[in-house]
Amino acid sequence: MSTRTIARRAALAGVALSAALALAACGGDDHQAGSGHDMPGKGATAGPSASASATFGDADVMFAQMMIPHHQQAVRMSELADSRAQDPEVKHLAAQIKAAQAPEIATMTGWLTAWGRPVPSGSPGSGHHDHGMPGMMSDADMAKLAAASGREFDRQFLTMMIAHHEGAITMAEEELASGANADAKAMAQQIVNAQQGEIDAMKKILARL
Repeated sequence: MSTRTIARRAALAGVALSAALALAACGGDDHQAGSGHDMPGKGATAGPSASASATFGDADVMFAQMMIPHHQQAVRMSELADSRAQDPEVKHLAAQIKAAQAPEIATMTGWLTAWGRPVPSGSPGSGHHDHGMPGMMSDADMAKLAAASGREFDRQFLTMMIAHHEGAITMAEEELASGANADAKAMAQQIVNAQQGEIDAMKKILARL
């Protein structure tokens, strides 16, 4: 009887140990799965949603919310050049600006969505967008540009876009100084570099017109 009891207890102990090991294994699997789900968010820096799990602050949100309509207006100005510009360099530069800024709009929109922050809506250039946004053209400025053509358009476009780019650089420099999100700061630096180069090119074109 005693031997049988000992055997039974040993068997129960074996079952308990197996169960404990199985639970530990399951717990380990769950933890591993959680880590696996987290890793793509941390490692996928190329996509617009990469910043969802990254650090961001008010300066990053403000940068995206202001730069989106700012870029949208630059794209609209560049689209006008398709049918109104006369100088080939102006047309080329306008296409270059549109090609660079349209994807940046999409990226910043993705950031705001991932961060759970409002994405700007409405017509760029409307009065409510102008406040606190350096370099933005008014509706009257945009109407004047749209009414011009040929060399007159080229001069207006270059003059306005230089001021527009200078405003974008000011905003980007504020992000570099105050931002917390690595992706947003990287884009800000990209904007400073690219748009300063375009300003230099536009000033040269304007000087010969």
